[in-house]
Amino acid sequence: MEEQVLDQIIAGYASPTGRVLGIISEVQRREGYIPRDVLETLSQKLDLPLSDLYSLVTFYALFSLKPVGEHVITVCMGTACHVKGAVSLLETLQDLLHLEGETATEDGKFSLTTEDNRFTLEIARCFGACSIAPVLRVDGNLYGYITPESLPGILEGYGWQR
Repeated sequence: MEEQVLDQIIAGYASPTGRVLGIISEVQRREGYIPRDVLETLSQKLDLPLSDLYSLVTFYALFSLKPVGEHVITVCMGTACHVKGAVSLLETLQDLLHLEGETATEDGKFSLTTEDNRFTLEIARCFGACSIAPVLRVDGNLYGYITPESLPGILEGYGWQR
């Protein structure tokens, strides 16, 4: 990210309330992830320790330290979803998308991206939608009462092909 663009983002968040989260969210929205060099620059420009910024980025599930695919699929692994079959959904998605390999990123989050960078599969602890468990989110769209059999239809809506 160019420094001039970063300066414009910072200027847009003059109020101290939520400033840092707002800036980081804007970087994530524009870049698709939070590059380390941007965190280092923000640390200097905002006069905040890099460790504080890193703590924020790794605490919130919506931030990523590595690039993600065009479509982000997040499976809820909260208690209600887990009990109602979220693990089966995760396994089915891994099979459908041909995802293998290490699942934990350097920040300890579960994240797998397809070879063509079309899809990234992640997990979250809870979406607060327990009444329609199990749930998953694709690009911000929430789907409830999901079964492994319903996954191909959902994925096809995002350009996935069998």
